[in-house]
Amino acid sequence: MPPAAKRAIRTALQTLAAVVVILPALAAVVADSTALAVTAPWLITGAVSAAAVAGVVARIMAHPAFESLLDKVGIGLIDDDRGGPAQ
Repeated sequence: MPPAAKRAIRTALQTLAAVVVILPALAAVVADSTALAVTAPWLITGAVSAAAVAGVVARIMAHPAFESLLDKVGIGLIDDDRGGPAQ
């Protein structure tokens, strides 16, 4: 798998993790649409929280132990531009 594809998969996993953590709170706010104007700051806070969670997940994924796990499933970040197997 090319390094660019691995990075895309990793980014998708990080974003998915952030959305999964924040989505229930955002859904509860949007469900009460009459108060949506009042709760707009909560939406902004939710977006900022999602970015923070994505940053934390990215940092966790950069840890050598987690990187080793990702290597085992084939989406580690060992770049091999020669096209051979990762070492």
